[in-house]
Amino acid sequence: MLNLRAKIKKIRKNLKNIKNSGCIGMIEIKNKKAYFDYFVLEEIEAGIVLTGTEIKSIRKGSAALKDTYARIKNNEVYVINMYIAPYEEGNRFNHEERRERKLLLHKKKIKKLNVEIKENGYSLVPLKLYFKGDKAKITLGLCKGKKLYDKRETIKKRDLERENKSTY
Repeated sequence: MLNLRAKIKKIRKNLKNIKNSGCIGMIEIKNKKAYFDYFVLEEIEAGIVLTGTEIKSIRKGSAALKDTYARIKNNEVYVINMYIAPYEEGNRFNHEERRERKLLLHKKKIKKLNVEIKENGYSLVPLKLYFKGDKAKITLGLCKGKKLYDKRETIKKRDLERENKSTY
């Protein structure tokens, strides 16, 4: 009886570790268009301030990062135009779909990003939205815009890779 209890305790502990590592129910929403439109110079992980219905909706996978960007206002970073669908079971406490959402970053990092954006003309673009444990995280990219000929080059490389894969 004692041995059985120890085994059950060990199994519960292992399940808890797997759950905390993010292996169960891994939701990752990507901004594929950002990699096509921009050169990503640096990736930054940030927390995001959300309401309860927004978290539930993201866990369902009802969010999109298309046409989303980030802006620095009053030494705080905000994600603008990010779509999170309304939660069906949410009542009058449901959220706005495309409201500005605050990101959580260190002050030094925000100041560094502000200098990069103002001096070099870079953009802050959200690349992916995911869960790390129970917390929602967003990966921002410090990006430089591509010209039309750069986009054509990307299309050519992608087509060549597809042809190489199909021939093997």
